[in-house]
Amino acid sequence: MTTIKTFKHLYPQITAFENLYRAFRGAARGKRSHPDVAAFEYDLEQNLVRLQMELQAQSYRPGAYHNFQIQDPKPRLISAAPFRDRVVHHALCQIIEPIFERRFISDSYACRKRKGTHAAVNRAQQFARRYRYVLKCDIEHFFPRIDHAILRAEIARRIADGDAMNMVDLILASGQSVHRDEPPVWFEGDDLFAALRPRGLPIGNLTSQFWANVYLNPLDQFIKRELKCHGYVRYVDDFLLFSDDKATLHEWRARVIAFAAALRQRLHENESVVFPTRTGIPFLGWRVYPDHRRLKRRNGVRFARRLALLCGQLERGEIPLERVAVSVNGWLAHVRHGDTWGLRRALLSRVVMPRPIPVKSETS
Repeated sequence: MTTIKTFKHLYPQITAFENLYRAFRGAARGKRSHPDVAAFEYDLEQNLVRLQMELQAQSYRPGAYHNFQIQDPKPRLISAAPFRDRVVHHALCQIIEPIFERRFISDSYACRKRKGTHAAVNRAQQFARRYRYVLKCDIEHFFPRIDHAILRAEIARRIADGDAMNMVDLILASGQSVHRDEPPVWFEGDDLFAALRPRGLPIGNLTSQFWANVYLNPLDQFIKRELKCHGYVRYVDDFLLFSDDKATLHEWRARVIAFAAALRQRLHENESVVFPTRTGIPFLGWRVYPDHRRLKRRNGVRFARRLALLCGQLERGEIPLERVAVSVNGWLAHVRHGDTWGLRRALLSRVVMPRPIPVKSETS
């Protein structure tokens, strides 16, 4: 029987001032101009000391989330925690994430250092060149349906520090109301209390991104170790299984559906299909072929609309030219990872850049 190594005495490391200061820097990166971040930084030492004292006394309580919708490309509810709570999230992850990171498979690409969407697409294309067929899967309403009991048990398999687990419980409970309107999902063997099981993680938390990998790590291990699938790529709740045999992929599909149900998750079964890799794999905003890749049309349309909006704001003096340049350069850096020269030329050649007028100041 394999003994699982557990970790104790983590809470003093989480609440150490040096760790909290590092957590502030991580949470504030790229956001120092935001009012809540600037207000916290204005009296940084005192704010960190107060937060440390609350954490050490275990009187800390998370604040309310700010919720808003985005199109990505379908509507998504994003939940932003107060900035001081985001500092706590970073402080927790800085200490416990390395414990789990070394146990994740290499072909899980979301929210991990030296990974990301472009690395995932590159890996998918490598497998598309090697295998004839692919099974494409994604999970229905993944974040709203993450079961707290299952997630907590997976975390507690490694974390044997009661105070650290209390912090985990606080963060889990603070986000439970975000998805309270999500309808219940029933699984075989459920009783009448199944709908009352606490579930759901806020999309937007650093902890949610990390815990998504913890939650689906058993699925990754099952696919790699039990199914012996050597061609496998996952990015959050989108994943691909490759093989040269269609029958094998259909068998794996049934077994993945059953395993996902044990995690109280369901696949989009109508969209979880087997097809030849040569026809192109829709994955993370691209259509990936063995020898090239194309950006999905909707991504180009979305950028064209955003650019038109920015140009209008520039013409009215609401934003500086640099803001437009940052957006365009960011998009170009992304789409250069595919065969998009013609698309870039077509979109940018139609743009007539307005003459910028001075940005209106608050005192004018």
